[in-house]
Amino acid sequence: MMVLWAGGPPHSEEPPSGSKARPRTGGDGQQDTVLVVDDDTSILDTVSSILTGEGYHVVSAATGEEALAAVARKAPALILLDMRMPVMDGWAVARALRAQGITVPIVVMTAAESAKRWADEVGAEGYLAKPFGLDDLLATVERFRGPGGRAN
Repeated sequence: MMVLWAGGPPHSEEPPSGSKARPRTGGDGQQDTVLVVDDDTSILDTVSSILTGEGYHVVSAATGEEALAAVARKAPALILLDMRMPVMDGWAVARALRAQGITVPIVVMTAAESAKRWADEVGAEGYLAKPFGLDDLLATVERFRGPGGRAN
């Protein structure tokens, strides 16, 4: 079992099962892009590496500003968004996206006990409470990356 801990590397007792390592595509045949936004580089790198290994196209951003720039270049299928970041936090990123009429599904990633409440506050489709397991990460991405970003 692999657990992704806030502020540290993943801990693995066994390799991920079911790893496909082939491009994941949406209903239109386009490779799915997942935007991972987190100011903690260990989490950013780990989540990005895992999703890349599972066949997703991953764009990473260490700041809210980088996230908005990435979305402006090409809207992803899903945004995994940390809430507590300096300068531009997750609330500001979500507000800016919605103000621009961008309705990309957002999944909040946070170690706060109020993860669900924060996800509700920003109109996110879901949340991942840190630390989260590999299976939870992959299931969440698969669940919300589909057409319309809604749970299947």
